[in-house]
Amino acid sequence: MRSAALALTLLLAQPVVTAQRLTALEPLDAAGRVTYFVAEGAPGSEYRPADRELAVWALKAWERTVGGALRFEPADEDAALVRVYWVPAAAGQYGEMRPLTVRGRRGAAVYIRPDTTALGDEIPRMARLDALFRDTIVYLTCLHELGHALGLEHTSDYRDIMYFFGYGGDIPGFFNRYRTQLKGRNDIASVAGVSAGDLERVRALYR
Repeated sequence: MRSAALALTLLLAQPVVTAQRLTALEPLDAAGRVTYFVAEGAPGSEYRPADRELAVWALKAWERTVGGALRFEPADEDAALVRVYWVPAAAGQYGEMRPLTVRGRRGAAVYIRPDTTALGDEIPRMARLDALFRDTIVYLTCLHELGHALGLEHTSDYRDIMYFFGYGGDIPGFFNRYRTQLKGRNDIASVAGVSAGDLERVRALYR
């Protein structure tokens, strides 16, 4: 949906997802340069200061993916075309994207919910045992929601970062597939997590 595109949403009781579908998303009105702002965490969000780095790494991953067609640069909140906010958990949702108009240009606000304890039973257990698994969830959520900000819709391909959990599948396995590529936290900066399908679609938007 255009006004509140829910992504990576998980029911608390079982790995089956309910969320509204995205329709008719549009690319950013970017002209190559995309300003961004990453906020501090809201009270009760379970935000960690290092989460900001995860959001910036996700932005840079998309920047590399489009091969120079976009360049992300930090800016003040009121001038930023893309804005990332950390908010408390709600109804098992991982994240959300809402389109914005910023000084006449198409922008986006991205809301990330880093509190993994609200995501059922198995995923919080895995996150408690492995800090990198927790960071994997936060990073991939940023990557997914920023994909929506760029204009990408959900897919039904489990290999894609834009995969919609409503199609089912092994949700913990979705995150663990990325986690197994990491030896340490800094590896997140270079392991993008974007599939060939994601790459093809985003490059088609930003030729």
